[in-house]
Amino acid sequence: MTHRRPLAAANWKMNKTLAECASFFETLNAKLPKSTACDVVVCPPFTLLERSVSLARNQVALGAQDLFWEAQGAYTGEISGMMLRDIGCKYVIIGHSERRQHFGETNQSVNKKVSAALKQSLVPILCVGETLQEMESGRTKQVVQTQLEEGLKGISLQGDFVLAYEPVWAIGTGKSDTPEQSNQTIGFVRTVLAKAAGQEFAARTRILYGGSVKPDNIKAFMAQPEIDGGLVGGASLDPHSFLSIVEAIGA
Repeated sequence: MTHRRPLAAANWKMNKTLAECASFFETLNAKLPKSTACDVVVCPPFTLLERSVSLARNQVALGAQDLFWEAQGAYTGEISGMMLRDIGCKYVIIGHSERRQHFGETNQSVNKKVSAALKQSLVPILCVGETLQEMESGRTKQVVQTQLEEGLKGISLQGDFVLAYEPVWAIGTGKSDTPEQSNQTIGFVRTVLAKAAGQEFAARTRILYGGSVKPDNIKAFMAQPEIDGGLVGGASLDPHSFLSIVEAIGA
């Protein structure tokens, strides 16, 4: 069996001031072991990225929550992968359900963003997941397969790459999918990835679970063989809560 190093990714969404960011890293730096059993990524909003890069210790990588598919140009309000790499980002979240839901993100725009991230040597954290209506109508597999196939169309995958399965109905609701059901869906996602990029690539690619991840449920998700970590939203805003999740993911 291929060993996949677990990953804990914090998605702060549209939260925190500079002072709150500094306070978070003060606690995280003091309490996070110098050698962790999992990779740790923090994804602040754009306004906090440069400060976070300077505050974070070596064992914490920084990621952005989105990017635009062009490297530069007349695109008011957008941030490019080149800019993200320039300030020290390593990861970037792409296709989060909130981007799809509130900002009209499509599988086609996701595809262009994945390509742009890889061109800048950024590691994409590509999100897939179904809505409540899609889940209740038995379309989970169909939805995530389409999102993945169209999101990766024409892209050559070779290096580090991360997927996150987030059932949309579980994000920010306090509800989470059962660990067993998530494991089954993530196993299916891995088979779709294998068809797109090859068995060896799929076997070593980390797939995270996201959707109301908390310190009291993450252990049950990590006990599942297909789940390689968590994309953590609300519970990542408090450093003590996030540290508990990191510890459970690395256990």
